[in-house]
Amino acid sequence: MAGGKESPRQKMINMMYLVLTAMLALQVSSAILEKFQLINTSLEKFNGSIHIQNDKTIEAMKKAIEKSDKPENGVYLTKAGQVRKESADLVSFIEDLKNEIIEKAGGGLDPETGTIKNLAEDEKVTTLMVGPNKNGKGYDLKKKLDDYVAKLQGFGDPKSKLKGLALSGAEDPMLSKKAGVSILGKDFAELNFGQTPVPAALAMLSQKQTEIRGTEGEVLDYLATLVNAKEYLKFDQMFAVVSAESKTVVAGQKYKAEVAIGAYSSAISPRISVNGSAVPVKDGRGQIEFIAQGGDFKDGILKKTYTANITFPKPDGSMQTVNREETYTVLQPTVQIESGTLPPLYFKCGNKLQVTSPGLGQLFRPTFNGSGAEFLAGEGGKVTVVPNASRVVLNVNNDGNLLKSFPFKVQLVPKPDLVLYVNNAPLGADGERKGMTASSVRSIEMRAIPDASFKTTNPDDANFRVTNVTIVLASGTRSKGKVDGSSGGANVSNLAATAAAGDRYVITVKGVQRRNFKGEVLDVEVGEPVRTINLN
Repeated sequence: MAGGKESPRQKMINMMYLVLTAMLALQVSSAILEKFQLINTSLEKFNGSIHIQNDKTIEAMKKAIEKSDKPENGVYLTKAGQVRKESADLVSFIEDLKNEIIEKAGGGLDPETGTIKNLAEDEKVTTLMVGPNKNGKGYDLKKKLDDYVAKLQGFGDPKSKLKGLALSGAEDPMLSKKAGVSILGKDFAELNFGQTPVPAALAMLSQKQTEIRGTEGEVLDYLATLVNAKEYLKFDQMFAVVSAESKTVVAGQKYKAEVAIGAYSSAISPRISVNGSAVPVKDGRGQIEFIAQGGDFKDGILKKTYTANITFPKPDGSMQTVNREETYTVLQPTVQIESGTLPPLYFKCGNKLQVTSPGLGQLFRPTFNGSGAEFLAGEGGKVTVVPNASRVVLNVNNDGNLLKSFPFKVQLVPKPDLVLYVNNAPLGADGERKGMTASSVRSIEMRAIPDASFKTTNPDDANFRVTNVTIVLASGTRSKGKVDGSSGGANVSNLAATAAAGDRYVITVKGVQRRNFKGEVLDVEVGEPVRTINLN
């Protein structure tokens, strides 16, 4: 019931619901579909366990009434029977829905393998459960779930309200308030069955059966207290319990869990340690929290264990220690370069990269090191890599843990194209071939144009300029005059005054420089290329 402390049973139901909704958010693949089948099987087994536990509660009530001198308490056993019937009827209705989904959406069972023929089908699930006009069977289910909760509320503790079982996206407390409107705006049927593949729909229905059995158990527990059946429900064994928020974590994330004794008594003050180190104890439960360390991952998975030791006083005053080894799974976090493919790195240039880790989210606070380069870290996963070798390895770390290494090949900065401009316009190959009239040439300039790809990836390093040219007006083998251009070009009006048809301008590049991302000016080796303008 809402408002009080959740029982271990309710915590387990909530955990399964969280796992199920998290998987629904994943991109569907054949592997994910198989996992949904496994979850559905696990839920059905868990339903059976809760059903057995509820049977034990009924038996405890019978024993309590038989031993009491209050036969009038039999009315509570009658109410318990009504609770069981309401639950059984609704569980049966949902079971019929599951069979209908298997037949109408999944294509039935394969007679040879016994498995559902079409696991990936989701449109037919939507049609059956949501309907074209919100008239699908999911809405019938919602009404029955709402009616069920209302009926059981009449049998349960009047001071505590039962939790709803057919919540919309906006009502469901398990959904993050940061979820988009597309999720929070969905009603119960759309949220659980819209565009949902067959095994996921079956798992969701099994989850509802689990929640029904859980609600039934809460009401039966309340009725049991009214006939003093508590003493018949006591555990007769003491055992260690480890309750982890998740047994699967990403390297770099915190692993959190609670360690306690089964059938814990407030009179007991246990001493709890993990791997020999004491942990804080709160309300009888040890509080475990540590950073999950990475290691030798295999297929992105690393299995790890720890041992919890609980020492507590026995009724005879002696001390007893129970041990529990717990296994958890560390997932290798996904770390990626934002472009999706490894971009080229250019020698001694400021190659800017954006590194992300969707799995870590806000816990991603990377540091960078490696070999073959200088690594300049920025904010939000940004890093500038300045190679000084032919190969670079970029190591991405988080909280001191190596997450992933990225190897890069290093390319030399591509030479710029040297383009001839006459009167501030590019002459081009056609212009060089045809030539120009002697009187039309007034200014000549050579410009260094960066490689387009290099300029796109490294704009702060793609700043080239021609620093010096020599321009000669020649007639045959004789020079008629010369001008030096200290900035890549010069005004040739004085030479043009003596130019005639048949002459030519010979332009020789004497120097090219590049300004890098640090503002440093570097010489670029291009030789002494020559361009010619024929005059006619």
